[in-house]
Amino acid sequence: MPEPPKETWMQWVALTTTILAVCAAISSLKASSYSTRVQVQTTKEANHWAYYQSKSIKEHSFRLNRDILNYANLLGNPNPQVQQFLTAKIKDYDQEINRYDLEKKQIKTEAETIIKEQEFLKRHNAAFSLAVMLLQIAIMMSAVAALIKRKSMWFAGLALSLVGLVYMANGFFLWF
Repeated sequence: MPEPPKETWMQWVALTTTILAVCAAISSLKASSYSTRVQVQTTKEANHWAYYQSKSIKEHSFRLNRDILNYANLLGNPNPQVQQFLTAKIKDYDQEINRYDLEKKQIKTEAETIIKEQEFLKRHNAAFSLAVMLLQIAIMMSAVAALIKRKSMWFAGLALSLVGLVYMANGFFLWF
């Protein structure tokens, strides 16, 4: 019994579906990679803000101690050694307050840089994730087109796959 003639477009369906599956797999891997990197950056950001908060608490403690000593100094004490001690301690506390303020500014700058990096990584992730979705739908459309033998459905899947490939490329280059 002779084999029925093969439709050449079905071979193209198989080839394009395979290529789309590879592109979807690459996009999925890249989306997952960027998602993991976003999570790592989120943890770093949280750690920076916790560190910032600890510096704020320590700075506040020094401010309170300085203020208490300032009030004690305002009350006046006839003993010059006590006055000297209070003045020196107030000066030490002021230095510590300034140090903590500088450290907080640096930590804040680092945390804000991490936030910018997160946004950049999220844009990559979003593009690759959308590419995966579009490519999977295109693969499904190609498979259904082969089953029901409708070229028009395959062409629609190819059109959708082009959009998916554009988003995949955008995941690499961030054109938009």
